[in-house]
Amino acid sequence: MDKPAFLFAGQGSQYVGMGKDLYESFPEAAKVFDRAEELLGIELKKLCFNGPEDALKSTNISQPAIVTASIAAFEVFKAKSNFTPSFSAGLSLGEYSALIASGAITFDDGIRLISKRGRLMEEASRKHPGKMAAVLELAVEKLKEICLKSGAEIANLNCPGQTVITGKAEAVSQAMELCNQAGAKRVIPLEVSGGFHSSLMSEAALELKLVLDNIQISEPRFPVISNYTAQLQNQAGQIRENLVNQIKGSVRWEDSMRYILSEGVTKFYEFGPGKVLKGLMRRIDSSAQVINIEKKSDIEGS
Repeated sequence: MDKPAFLFAGQGSQYVGMGKDLYESFPEAAKVFDRAEELLGIELKKLCFNGPEDALKSTNISQPAIVTASIAAFEVFKAKSNFTPSFSAGLSLGEYSALIASGAITFDDGIRLISKRGRLMEEASRKHPGKMAAVLELAVEKLKEICLKSGAEIANLNCPGQTVITGKAEAVSQAMELCNQAGAKRVIPLEVSGGFHSSLMSEAALELKLVLDNIQISEPRFPVISNYTAQLQNQAGQIRENLVNQIKGSVRWEDSMRYILSEGVTKFYEFGPGKVLKGLMRRIDSSAQVINIEKKSDIEGS
């Protein structure tokens, strides 16, 4: 297959200064940032371009900020390149960017939806305190045993040798200890405000469903892979259901990438801040090419 796939950055990839040179250099990017700021009623550009970092890290700010920066990069690239990808996918939050880029959800609805999702996740985190940790170089089957024993849950199956656990703070702490005892190379607590992608987000999922039920979802212009199923999602009902399940279920990123790779795709474009997805792909299939699109120089070199 000659056509590449598009990938979209997830939460945690934000940094102060993201999107600034795109905003200053391309009207397509400026339009996206200006519209997001208008819809959200916050100084989004100031937060993205100048910080402070702590404010940008907050879930209810970082989520719409990353989606805005990702779509800004996508719109500039689209204006220059104008081709349809074979597939698209986004890591957790990035799935919303992929759906916006595909035309399944409008940018206006998507930004409002993301803002609401961020607030719901923050509320759930305050009500049901949790934590997350990355586990490196421990077999997934062993990790599943540890989760059953401790009450922790698997949040992300990112790539070979990298899995994220989630859930109640005490359950994750116990699981971290058991992972170390089982020979994990490293167990790293993540700087997040709650136990995302776990049953602690069940109330948030119910609230999100009510919001999604009132949003128009169209058939995507190009295929979008679901985090929850690691399969294609083309119908509105299917997309709604997957997004509701995604907030409280595991992100099957490695499986999603293997699905795209199995279709003969060897080239990917990663839109948005950071190079996290490029790093994960290196572990999934080192022969695949990933090109980052997040700065003016990336656009000019693409």
